[in-house]
Amino acid sequence: ADGGRNLSLESVPMGLPMSDPSAWSTAMNNLGMAPMGMTGQPLLPDFDPALGMMTGIPPINPMMPGLGIVPPPIPPDMPAAKEIIHCKSCTLFPPNPHLPPPATRERPPGCKTVFVGGLPENGTEQIIMEVFEQCGEVIAIRKSKKNFCHIRFAEEFMVDKALYLSGYRIRLGSSTDKKDTGRLHVDFAQARDDLYEWECKQRMLAREERHRRRLEEERFRPPSPPPVVHYSDHECSIVAEKLKDDTKFLEAIQTLLTWIERGEVNRRTANNFYSMIQSANSHVRRLVNEKAAHEKEMEEAKEKFKLALSGILVQFEQIVAVYHSASKQKAWDHFTKAQRKNISVWCKQAEEIRNIHNDELMGIRREEEMEMSDEEIEDPPEMKETEESALVSQVEALKEENDSLRWQLDAYRNEVELLKQEQGKASRDEDTTKEQQMKLLQQALQGMQKHLLKVQEEYKKREAELEKVREDKLKIETLLENLKEQESGTSRVCACSQEKEGPVEKTSSNSPVKSEREVLLVGIISTFLHVHPFGASIEYICSYLQRLDSKICTAEVEVLMTRLQNTFRQELSGVGASLEKRWKFCGFDGLKMT
Repeated sequence: ADGGRNLSLESVPMGLPMSDPSAWSTAMNNLGMAPMGMTGQPLLPDFDPALGMMTGIPPINPMMPGLGIVPPPIPPDMPAAKEIIHCKSCTLFPPNPHLPPPATRERPPGCKTVFVGGLPENGTEQIIMEVFEQCGEVIAIRKSKKNFCHIRFAEEFMVDKALYLSGYRIRLGSSTDKKDTGRLHVDFAQARDDLYEWECKQRMLAREERHRRRLEEERFRPPSPPPVVHYSDHECSIVAEKLKDDTKFLEAIQTLLTWIERGEVNRRTANNFYSMIQSANSHVRRLVNEKAAHEKEMEEAKEKFKLALSGILVQFEQIVAVYHSASKQKAWDHFTKAQRKNISVWCKQAEEIRNIHNDELMGIRREEEMEMSDEEIEDPPEMKETEESALVSQVEALKEENDSLRWQLDAYRNEVELLKQEQGKASRDEDTTKEQQMKLLQQALQGMQKHLLKVQEEYKKREAELEKVREDKLKIETLLENLKEQESGTSRVCACSQEKEGPVEKTSSNSPVKSEREVLLVGIISTFLHVHPFGASIEYICSYLQRLDSKICTAEVEVLMTRLQNTFRQELSGVGASLEKRWKFCGFDGLKMT
């Protein structure tokens, strides 16, 4: 805030305040842009482009020495305007004020290191030091080859000053080459050294806090009692004098007790100690009298309190009677709704306070009755001296009877309470046992129901399986009957055909071809092998035949060809591992032989 005040005061005589449009025009001219305002309107129509940074009058900015890094206070309805920053070897141009502020990561504890990205490719550590040393003392710079670096400052507040430069465009000298320009991005960085220093600082603060608390506790601690002096004849005479004084009796009796506990009593000092004990005993009567006086004062105060409380109760009764009479219909109808509500609330409050005071007064009276039952009314001292010998025995007898009756009453009360507790426990135990039995029975019933449901499901499944088995059995029996009928019919037909065609079968049974299907196969195989004069393997022949009928198998074809030795001949071709069996057609040669 102080820096802002200095800034506003020093900017007046120079004629170039923070919001002067000429500074913004100069910045846009240096960037090679036409000087335009925030709203797109041209600024300074007669502005000379030859001017600019060569005038030697740099604009005031918050990075100038002596002004501090904190910008001046800006109204909340206006955007924060940053200005151009001139350095020896570079120039920093502010970002567009209408853009949102650059994003930053969460600040690590004790952060003194910042990450700076977007540096020009030709930027050196000297230029970085020149820009950021205005924020504060720089301890170290770690520059990377990829246009970024890490800067560590001496204090934490310097990091906030460095973050002010985030978003600025940097230009080295007056060059407009890409390698000499860049847009700075400043963000918090997490460093081990910062974290270590922060933890050390926290530990130091914790130690200081503990030390401060210890001092405070010692200050509020009550002082220790002074040490008791050692026994001597001189000290013994002083303590004996103090024992006779009522004001110093407490200090003296403490010293006497300490000496006795230390073992200072012996044959030589026994008489001195006995005299001091006798002096201490003389204070017993004084203490009894003081107690009696205090009790008398307490009784008088109780009487006064009881009288005052009874007077207060009478007044409360009168106030409550007023409220009740006001709530009757004769007067109640004339009050407004708010007045009635207030009267009813006041009446309830007065009744509650009256009941509390009444209970308190009744409690005082009960205590007095209990005290009267426990103690006997004392007579004046003159009457005691005359009647003491006659009433001692009666008083003791009455006390004993009273004590015995009280003890009997307490015993009866305890027995009644024990019986009630036992009955309550028994009823609770019975209830708990009944509840447990009911729960067990319910669980058993639920288990039985689940088991019955499972059994019923299994029974239904078994019945369905039995029905399926019966149906299958009936189907099998019908099939067997049909097969038996077919076998009997075929046997009869065969018998008749054997009788009629007996000689034909005898002649045909000698032929190797047994059916018309085999005849067809022989014809097709013969035609196939005739086309292949060098022979073919049985797999090749079967693959050709399976194109015509997929039910043909290799074993059937091979058996048929082996039976017809005069039509088909098997030969071995090849040597070693390439040895292969081939079938050839030899029907023309076999016709000559047969």
